Amino acid sequence: MLASHMITVVIPTLNAGASLNPTFAALVPASVEGLVSAVIVVDGGSHDHTLQIADDAGARIIETEKGRGVQLAAGGREVRSKWILFLHADTVLTPEWQSEARSFIAAANRPGAKKQAAAFRFAIDEPGIGPRIMEKLVALRCLVFALPYGDQGVLISTDFYRQIGGFNPMPLMEDVDIIRRIGRKHLALLRTPVLTSFARYRKDGFFRRIYRNLSCLALYYIGVAPARILQRYEQ
Repeated sequence: MLASHMITVVIPTLNAGASLNPTFAALVPASVEGLVSAVIVVDGGSHDHTLQIADDAGARIIETEKGRGVQLAAGGREVRSKWILFLHADTVLTPEWQSEARSFIAAANRPGAKKQAAAFRFAIDEPGIGPRIMEKLVALRCLVFALPYGDQGVLISTDFYRQIGGFNPMPLMEDVDIIRRIGRKHLALLRTPVLTSFARYRKDGFFRRIYRNLSCLALYYIGVAPARILQRYEQ
């Protein structure tokens, strides 16, 4: 694998022990084939077995204060490869991601190609009509507003990531913030699905969590400070 195609995966964690093993397992084939050169786990103070799982998987571990924006920013600063994949701890890549990521990177590396980032297609690891409706709504949001969330992964060249200023150390909405700075013209929406755990929807209530996410997004767009939105999110 050419060095210009190698990816460092950055995963922010906080008590992610219940979901982290499948996330790591999905990265093994790409690590063996040389597409993934390193995995950085940025932990925000876990007190479960998250760090043991990360250590057993051979990931580099960085410890910071909690807050996904803070953690992602810290991980991004440590990347030395040409490409970064920011991935949530409960998001599992499907096997097809390697082929599509390679094709995307090859096109982006061509002389004269515009700077570009990519996100995967959102999917939920649960049968039933509710999750399918949610997937279609997310697809519509991505099509109309070019607004994938962090649970769809963010694949971006390290140069472009640093050019736009990287992740801001925000307590919430850090994914919306960076996607807006990437911009529609520089964002590709890939066909390959990534599986998001249904556990958080089950815990919070499916429709309650959807409503809460949408209300937090609306508050962000009207200018409410992320710290205040976080208070609502955690209610």
